[in-house]
Amino acid sequence: MNIEFKYDSVAALVAAAQQAGEPISALVLRQQAQHLEKNEAEVFAQMKETYAVMANCIEPGCDEHLRSTSGLTGGSAFKMRKAVQQGKTLTGSVLGGALYRALAVSELNAAMGRVVAAPTAGSCGILPAAMLTMQQDLGYSEDACIMALFTASAVGMVIATNACVAGAQGGCQAECGSAAAMAAAAITELAGGSPEQVADAVAIALKNILGLVCDPVAGLVEIPCIKRNASGVAGAFVAAEMALAGIASAIPADETIWAMKKVGDAMSPSLKETAEGGLAITPTGQKLYEQVFGTTGGCTGCGGCAKG
Repeated sequence: MNIEFKYDSVAALVAAAQQAGEPISALVLRQQAQHLEKNEAEVFAQMKETYAVMANCIEPGCDEHLRSTSGLTGGSAFKMRKAVQQGKTLTGSVLGGALYRALAVSELNAAMGRVVAAPTAGSCGILPAAMLTMQQDLGYSEDACIMALFTASAVGMVIATNACVAGAQGGCQAECGSAAAMAAAAITELAGGSPEQVADAVAIALKNILGLVCDPVAGLVEIPCIKRNASGVAGAFVAAEMALAGIASAIPADETIWAMKKVGDAMSPSLKETAEGGLAITPTGQKLYEQVFGTTGGCTGCGGCAKG
């Protein structure tokens, strides 16, 4: 079967899956194999290697003594996993497991241990945490989780085509937002959701993070980025839960992506990874900059610090 569809809309992915009577992932795997002039087994094997890299980030990322090069972050994944293991989480082991895995991948990234761009380094923990939690806490097979990554990848390509996935261009909504949408799509398909439900999950995930600014303290992808990865995977599960329950998004996924681009275009440059706005220019943010670099940086002269 010759698959001819472009990654220009979520609606096109859904329509192709409906026509073929298959999950989006199956179509993407077949199409990518044709495009790369490889067989499906070879392409699947490549994705399996990627998944293994994601999985191999968890243990080192949960090291109690792990610290980033700047010294600003590290150790949060260890604390979160300890709380899960001791049964001290409010929401149970599934969400707790997703949180510590997102933190682990992000903290290992910040410590220059391994960079997993999914779709970016700043949002690297969300998709791995979602899939590994589905496998390790909810019992889905490794192969099924790997297949779901093809659906996530397709959603990521649509977002990149019609909006962006870079914080410097669209704010953190473009990074953690895109990753949350990709993860929500993967979770939904993996849990047996229809292609239409996958699209609803994408829309819900993006809507819930629309407008999020990119304001890295000291210009480093650590604060608040790492904790936003934990929030992003939680949002992905929220979106998937609603979509799987039959709750449709009033605004279609493609229009939500369009809205994200418009919001990003309207966003002030100070809120797009320049470290000139948001949390980066708070008094504590400025102190952390000085702690890392020895001098105060990122000041816009707004007088906010003086006003307290």
